Amino acid sequence: MSARNASRKAAACKWAFVLFYLLSSTSVARAGSWNGIEPLKSRRDDVLKILGKPEHEGESGTLRFAVAGGMVTISFVDDKFVNTKKLRSDLAGTVLEIVLQHERSSNTPESMKLLNNKGFARDETGNAAIFRNPKEGIVYTFLDGKLKTTRYTFSDAQLGRARR
Repeated sequence: MSARNASRKAAACKWAFVLFYLLSSTSVARAGSWNGIEPLKSRRDDVLKILGKPEHEGESGTLRFAVAGGMVTISFVDDKFVNTKKLRSDLAGTVLEIVLQHERSSNTPESMKLLNNKGFARDETGNAAIFRNPKEGIVYTFLDGKLKTTRYTFSDAQLGRARR
C-alpha cells in the first residue's frame, strides 16, 4: 500500500470515528461530554489531539472543525469568565462549550424521545424548539422540527464544584 493510500485510509477511519460520535451524540444527554472532550476539564491540546487541525480559529480563540454531518465549534474559558462566575483560576483555558451544527439531521424531538423527558425544559418560538437539560449540560435546538444544533456545556453540578 502506498503512503498516499495509507494516509487516505487513516483519514477515512478518523472521519468514520467522528461520524460515529456525531451520530451517537444526538441520543439523549451525555453529561456535557462529546467525543472525549469535556467542558471544564479538556484543554486546547486535548481538542487538537482528538480533532486535528481546525479549519478556522476565531479572534477569541474558538476553534471550528468540519466533521461528518456538519461543523463543531469549541470555545474556551477565559479569565473574564473565571472572574464573572467566581471559578478556580486553573479552569482558564479549559473547554467552555462544544457546539455541533448539524447540516442534514433527520432527528426530531420525537425520535430523540425528548417530548416526554422531564429532564429537559422546552421553549418554543416560531419554527424553533429548544430543549435544555442544565443538570447534564446539554441543549438541543430544532428548526422546523429537525435537529440543527447540539450544545454541550458544563452541568450545574460541575459549575458548583468549579467555584472557588
